[in-house]
Amino acid sequence: MIPWEGMSDYYRDRCRHGGILSNQFISFWWNRQVVSNQYGRPGRSAANWGPDTLEGDLPEEELVQNRQDQTIDNVKNHFRDEDYYASKEFDLADIKVPLLSVANWGGILLHLRGNVQGYLHAGSDLKYLRFITGRHDLPFYYEEEVELQRSFLDAFLKGEDRVGWSQKGKVPPVEVVLRKGDVGFNNAEAEKAYPRRSESEWPIARTEYTRFYLKPDFSWSTSAPAPGQERKISYKALGNLEDPQFVQFTTPAFEAETEITGHVVAHLALSASAESGSAPSDIDVFVTMRHISQEGKEVFYTGTAGDPVPLTKGWLRVSLRKIEDAHPKHREWLPHREYRSADVQEVKPETVYDVDVEVWPTNVVVERGGKLVFEVSSGDTQGSGIFGHNHPQDRSKEVFGGLNNLHFSDKHVNYVTLPIVPAKP
Repeated sequence: MIPWEGMSDYYRDRCRHGGILSNQFISFWWNRQVVSNQYGRPGRSAANWGPDTLEGDLPEEELVQNRQDQTIDNVKNHFRDEDYYASKEFDLADIKVPLLSVANWGGILLHLRGNVQGYLHAGSDLKYLRFITGRHDLPFYYEEEVELQRSFLDAFLKGEDRVGWSQKGKVPPVEVVLRKGDVGFNNAEAEKAYPRRSESEWPIARTEYTRFYLKPDFSWSTSAPAPGQERKISYKALGNLEDPQFVQFTTPAFEAETEITGHVVAHLALSASAESGSAPSDIDVFVTMRHISQEGKEVFYTGTAGDPVPLTKGWLRVSLRKIEDAHPKHREWLPHREYRSADVQEVKPETVYDVDVEVWPTNVVVERGGKLVFEVSSGDTQGSGIFGHNHPQDRSKEVFGGLNNLHFSDKHVNYVTLPIVPAKP
């Protein structure tokens, strides 16, 4: 099987990032791809949505009755142990057939995580992970990618193995594309300049997980913060794309070319406080990692819809901060959460919570003189595109309003663990 940019976890990958409802894409997809193409809808052929229904058109009332509306169901349900989400769970280990999982570095709000997790946990004896770049809808049809798919399928469906897919160890299990240089975004021809490299495993075994510390002077580096520095940095809660609320931390210029490939985790000390009115009882934290060229310009990459996106993003609803560190899927580089109703933990105003935020996997080769920016926000910021998290019932002023605060002290240290990959020996 070839899951080409496919989610493998309905809750974590698509619907609730870190527990936060990703409502805008659900609405976009549902109305554009499902409702418009529903069986019995009048005018399907005229709208180029396939042939008209053979039995005739159905009235709107019947069409509504025949739908299980995701835009409603995802608002009503919040946790993985509710029937709505639990019914969509499956064990990746049950996949036993040969697997080629194709992940797009730019799919930072939907498919990327699913392809990587699918590869990691599939039970297939022969499995491969291939990274690509570009829009969601185009690379699948590129001539070279079609030939790749054909060779894989021929090997297992026809017994015609021209490449060596069926011989364990013949084809390297992992192939990464390295985002090196600023080639622009939504430019398929320019992205061909990105080099490729084979690896024997994922995550890459020689990865050096390195802490980059956030400091109250808005810097971000490998040097630990000086003792005795105590500060609180505040920003408004409930930011959004039209009115983003965030703080940014910037590294010094890198002294040497540095590759970052793999999983990222942010450790943050957060609190919520009232600005006016009632005190908040929860916190939504959004994080973003950005690449700044040696010329001082942000480097954008191709997102799912051909839009400009940063390196990667991550999310967490602080009331769902509980980590299952004894779970077999838990790793230091990927904290495991179950997101069950019983996992909800209280968030008190003016109380500091140290949390680990899963940031989706990424790749970049930072050039000498380039910089990285780490952004902490209370809502969507540039790069979210059609994947906004702004449903008023999921993110109400009563629960989330006020201020969010990032705390710095000897007790509360903020850092981001980056996967630094040295050159092959």
